[in-house]
Amino acid sequence: MTSLPASDIQLPLFLHARREPLTEKSAWIALDEHYRNRARHFRLERLFAIDGKRGESMAVEGVGIYLDYSKNLATAETMKLLMQLARQCSLQERIDAMFRGDRINHTEGRPVLHTALRKPAGTRLVVDGQDVVAQVQEVLGRMAHFADQVRSGQWLGYTGRPIRHVVNIGIGGSDLGPMMAYEALRHYGKRDIGMHFLSDVDGAALQETVRALPAEQTLFIVCSKTFTTLETITNAHAARDWLVAQLGDERAVSRHFAGVTTNIREAERFGIDPENTFGFWDWVGGRYSMASAIGLSTMIAVGPENFRQLLRGMHDMDEHFRTAAPEKNLPVILGMLAIWYANFFDAATQAVLPYSQYLKRMPAYLQQLAMESNGKHITVNGEAVNYRTSPVYWGDNGINGQHSFYQMLHQGTQLVPCDFIGFCKPLEQSGDQHELLMANMFAQSEALAFGKSAAQVRDEGTAEALVPHRVFDGNRPSNSMLLDKLTPYSLGTLVALYEHSVFTQGAIWNIDSFDQWGVELGKALAKRTASQLLDHSQPLRHDSSTNALIRRFRNYNRNGGLQARKAA
Repeated sequence: MTSLPASDIQLPLFLHARREPLTEKSAWIALDEHYRNRARHFRLERLFAIDGKRGESMAVEGVGIYLDYSKNLATAETMKLLMQLARQCSLQERIDAMFRGDRINHTEGRPVLHTALRKPAGTRLVVDGQDVVAQVQEVLGRMAHFADQVRSGQWLGYTGRPIRHVVNIGIGGSDLGPMMAYEALRHYGKRDIGMHFLSDVDGAALQETVRALPAEQTLFIVCSKTFTTLETITNAHAARDWLVAQLGDERAVSRHFAGVTTNIREAERFGIDPENTFGFWDWVGGRYSMASAIGLSTMIAVGPENFRQLLRGMHDMDEHFRTAAPEKNLPVILGMLAIWYANFFDAATQAVLPYSQYLKRMPAYLQQLAMESNGKHITVNGEAVNYRTSPVYWGDNGINGQHSFYQMLHQGTQLVPCDFIGFCKPLEQSGDQHELLMANMFAQSEALAFGKSAAQVRDEGTAEALVPHRVFDGNRPSNSMLLDKLTPYSLGTLVALYEHSVFTQGAIWNIDSFDQWGVELGKALAKRTASQLLDHSQPLRHDSSTNALIRRFRNYNRNGGLQARKAA
């Protein structure tokens, strides 16, 4: 990341005018009073008893997603106050600024245009005199041609054999997005091409990835915007060394490596043919990049047409977010409810629970999306926040979670809002398994909301000493999302839904959701420390703990570890 001098940072006009602190806004004050006087005493069982149609009235549908938010500790009054807060925080103005291409990533002076990655061909968006949609479409066309060649077997490796394995080398958004999309869309994938993902710089990761791969049929895709990301380039060079050792010729690199980067010259020095290098732009943040050339591995796996359906789903959710009224806007509703729990109920975490084996990597993907975007403590105006920002996002596919951490969700001491995600139609039907899967999803949200009282437990004949252990307090909030079935299009809508929910939260907290300075310090220190681990003559000037750890590592490798390796 590159910073700008303070004098060069240009805030959008509506941010200049926004001087009133968040906690002094009238809607925030009203929400605080509403929470203290009413909402903290809400009981979901009572709210449903009062309003027999609550399940229908607190639901909204858009872009193929049915969102039931009735099992939240909220009423129509709560939602009205939350939407007032969104308006007072200029949410719509911020949305418009993003879609226009304003430089809302203010610390880096960049526009935020991941939405341009999925605009249809033929539309225009001119930023700094450039039609960015035309540029995107040109790259997509080149990606499609390359993907078709690999998928059809026309692309041959150095020894003349077709590619049967693709290894995506990246980290962060260059790994989590493609991996999540591949797992989610396995049903649509080309089964005779194996997809692999390498991100960890631990040497074991590379060795376990390539151990059973035939080098002559393996393609590596190196994903690094600058082609200097330490972990990615370290892995890329190790993979290159392995390939050359296997095939015995440096010239093999150009047939077995492709690059996704803006640094074409450095990729070419590595040995990647510029024809096999696919660019993107500095207005594409890593965690928002799966719709860019970073998605090349996804396109190879599922084909260009399915990839375009993924983009179409994202674009349709973009348009819903941009144009729908806040009260009917799915990302706004999810985002404002996240604000409600984080800032008024003091909820520190948010669980995402997809009832689909294919979406098992979605919680990990959302961790980066939400926490790298909104894990900030300074406003866009440079002031320290005095309220909680990003909750911790976590989860697993639902059935596995039920036998792992749901105990804490039901009877633990922390309030954990939950997002349930399910599909009406299965991709793989086997007997009544899908009905059983969805029955579990519906039952879990019901159990969290309404629990089981001591009287109900006694009525079951439970011994009195065990009654307290079998009581479920209930009153645990959740959202339930239902979609028709998991397709490239519906995956696109889900991803964009969460992207814009995260944007909504950042807009309310008045933070820059598109920089990530928090990852830089550790990376900078790691470079210095790595040289000290490699060169034992370098002096140590860390704190006493870090110095002691480095000395122990050095001593082990100099003495016992070295002897152990020799003995082995």
